[in-house]
Amino acid sequence: MQRILIIEDERDLAELLAFNLQQAGFAATMVHDGAAGLAEALAHPPDLVILDLMLPGLLGTEVCRRLRQERMTSGVPVLMLTARGEELDRVVGFEVGADDYVVKPFSVREVVLRVKALLRRSGENPTDSTGLQIGPLQIDIDRHRVTVDGAVIELTTLEYKLLLTLVERRGRVQTRDGLLQDVWGYNYAGDTRTVDTHITRLRTKLGSAGGLIRTLRGFGYKLEEE
Repeated sequence: MQRILIIEDERDLAELLAFNLQQAGFAATMVHDGAAGLAEALAHPPDLVILDLMLPGLLGTEVCRRLRQERMTSGVPVLMLTARGEELDRVVGFEVGADDYVVKPFSVREVVLRVKALLRRSGENPTDSTGLQIGPLQIDIDRHRVTVDGAVIELTTLEYKLLLTLVERRGRVQTRDGLLQDVWGYNYAGDTRTVDTHITRLRTKLGSAGGLIRTLRGFGYKLEEE
């Protein structure tokens, strides 16, 4: 049974979502503030997170960002719920790693259908704790070893971390600012040109697999199987 973690401070709404998800065959866990929700997700990684944007303790955007930084939860689908429907809020939600976005008030049936769709989509490219593969590119996580068409590719620590971040979030656009924070860290003093430089070097080193990394002008980068 797939487990859904609901991080929502409106208890009545959380209980309504949990009831409908259970009726649809899921197990549902409810948490009512951001910090506790993040702790629960990291301690017991769920199959999907339903995440409110405005939470006490820790905002939903920060919860989502931290989930994406952790290897155990980086690939967990996140459905963001919020009463704020402006375009900027949706963009921010997607930038920190949300997979889908529903504005309150909403149909509970629609949320359940979106949960099913996200789980179906995430199951199309399953990953395990030891290896990831997309086309000719293969990453042995335990050994920090990257190969393309069977040939070992020598990468720096930063290049490896950048590649792993793109692979684990494949199909999702990663902004330059987001990559700076996730790969280089919050205290890094450089600018987004650093990301562009490393992407160029990474593509060159990957050779035939370099084309997997796509540029979306005005947005950032994403890794996608051809």
